[in-house]
Amino acid sequence: MKFKLIPIFDNINYLHKNHEHVVLPDTRFQNDFNYALSFLKSYTGSQGTFNSYRRETERLLQWSWLIKNVTLNELKRDDIENYIHFCQKPPKSWISLKKVPRFIEKDGTRIPNEEWRPFVVTLSKSAIKDGHKPQIDQFKLSQGATQEIFAILSTLFNFLIAEEYLASNPVALIRQKSKFIRKRQQNTPIRRLSLLHWSAVLEAAESLAEESPLKHERTRFMLSLLFGMYLRISESAASDRWIPSMNDFAKDSNGYWWFTTVGKGNKERQIAVSEAMLESLIRWRCFLGLSPLPSPADNSPLIPKIRGNGPMSDTAPIRRIIQRCFDLAGEQLRMKGHGEEADNLAAATVHWLRHTGISEDVKIRPREHVRDDAGHSSSATTDRYIDIEKQARYQSARKKTIEPEPS
Repeated sequence: MKFKLIPIFDNINYLHKNHEHVVLPDTRFQNDFNYALSFLKSYTGSQGTFNSYRRETERLLQWSWLIKNVTLNELKRDDIENYIHFCQKPPKSWISLKKVPRFIEKDGTRIPNEEWRPFVVTLSKSAIKDGHKPQIDQFKLSQGATQEIFAILSTLFNFLIAEEYLASNPVALIRQKSKFIRKRQQNTPIRRLSLLHWSAVLEAAESLAEESPLKHERTRFMLSLLFGMYLRISESAASDRWIPSMNDFAKDSNGYWWFTTVGKGNKERQIAVSEAMLESLIRWRCFLGLSPLPSPADNSPLIPKIRGNGPMSDTAPIRRIIQRCFDLAGEQLRMKGHGEEADNLAAATVHWLRHTGISEDVKIRPREHVRDDAGHSSSATTDRYIDIEKQARYQSARKKTIEPEPS
């Protein structure tokens, strides 16, 4: 009997009960499941990281069990290479046109969702706006996705080695990764907003705040956080590891203001607060009926829900709110005759605000200061935002001729 392609791992909230409702194709895969589940449980501190690690772990297990019919500790280097080829062109039956939950509730029980598939066709924001519909044939594994497969699976196999379930890491044995991953001349360009974009987005937020202050004074403040302090969207929403509170803004003995956040890898960092950011905080707090600046005892939510009590704890509504500003800004740019800029803005994501803030500040601040405020693990990451050399390179090439100069 052919085993159905169904999900293995539930979401973070139900992962601790995963063993109760998973269906394995064969009992000999039980150890694979148990070790992989332990691996994923160590990444539940970050929703984004957990989702990525679950996706890649689950895909590999499905392929190992259903296609190769082997356990993880039987995989060799050639198997991993074959797996990458499989991911680049999976069977149509493994591809979905939309994301769906892996498990659903039925009669009070969590059951696998048979509509789920390991791969999903994704369209660009601009394509969706233009009315395009996803088609199975449009699935394509990007270079970034391929790199992520190598990185996450290598981490998984190192975990299994530490647990003495594997003797070696088959991913590490693949020397010719270049046949899967193109090498770039230099780092990938940073995707960011132009200053015209950013100005239009701010104007859109101000317009929304004037029309509906109860909803959008908060929107304007969130834009300030994401741009002015380089926050990741996950750092602005409450989670199990951290709840952003007003007293995360604090003044030190020198009278300088700092903001404390918890970022990737559960790392705490302090961010220097600019005068402009402090003004934005004051405006936000005064709107809420609070004192202009927080006291050390003020642990009220930094970004509260509009309906109900408590902090915003889901990043999806934040993305939708910021996206509305992007959409409105795009409409205004188009009305002013900036059609190309509007098209470029249509491709932007919320994370571009962080990129833009860093890119602008690294022009005027010491890179080490920007590095520490952004939470970069090394200056090399911050250096990617410095494009002065690239600008000079373009200027030197701009006037090159193709036809010979007349003698």
